Amino acid sequence: MASLKALKIRIGSVKSTQKITKAMKMVAAAKLRRAQEAAQNGRPYAERLERVMASLATRVSGVGASPLLAGTGKDQVHLLVVATSERGLAGAFNSNIVRAARRKAEELIAQGKTVKFYIAGKKGRVLKRFYPNDILVDHEMGAIKYVSFDDAREVADDVIARYLNGEFDVAHLFFSKFVSALVQEPTGIQIVPVPLPTAGKGQATDGGAVTEYEPDEETILADLLPRNVAVQVFRALLENAASEQGSRMNAMENATKNAGDMIKRLSIQYNRARQAAITTELVEIISGAEAL
Repeated sequence: MASLKALKIRIGSVKSTQKITKAMKMVAAAKLRRAQEAAQNGRPYAERLERVMASLATRVSGVGASPLLAGTGKDQVHLLVVATSERGLAGAFNSNIVRAARRKAEELIAQGKTVKFYIAGKKGRVLKRFYPNDILVDHEMGAIKYVSFDDAREVADDVIARYLNGEFDVAHLFFSKFVSALVQEPTGIQIVPVPLPTAGKGQATDGGAVTEYEPDEETILADLLPRNVAVQVFRALLENAASEQGSRMNAMENATKNAGDMIKRLSIQYNRARQAAITTELVEIISGAEAL
């Protein structure tokens, strides 16, 4: 059994940890509201732009279309853009994103495809353990305090430039979609080339109306396609920011509760040890008195 002094030190240590986790929970809760509003406000624009892109894509033939729409004509090399956070202590937030990317990678490898990774976020570097020779880019995002569109455009422009240089054929983006403070869904979407709508889906985007574009569809697509990639990356970063705070708040709440339970157990153990020590001392005093 641990000594009374050791138990007392451990109880004090756990209490200090509990104060830290409680403070981190409050900070995450304060940041969550702002991040949640940003993520929710960014969804309508991103979703509407996707519908516009789908509508335009149905009107443009493959001849002369932008490579971001038409593709390279093959799908042998796949780039997985994995967006994670810079800091830990957020529960399973980062590991769920990495796990989703790894599942997709293993699925593609089983099909004979070549997989490369574009890491955006420090915690995504764990992929280097599993794919040490397949990391194409490790994009530094540690200096970002609040996500901006310029940050997303920097990633998107880099991805597009590498695509046009022939470094890969298809790009997928992995992030965590914010559902609620308790639920975050790891999500993977294709961003390059822009996925074409299924049959009948393109007409539904216009609600059956006849739409005329000025200038022509090819010119509009040439301008909107790079922006669409940047918008989807921006949406992923916003969703990640909200999901990270929600996951961290839950993780710190659970840690605070666990610390409280541990303090109770250690206090009971300390009291029992203290009572046993007192009883032993009394027995020794009584035995000594009787010996006299």
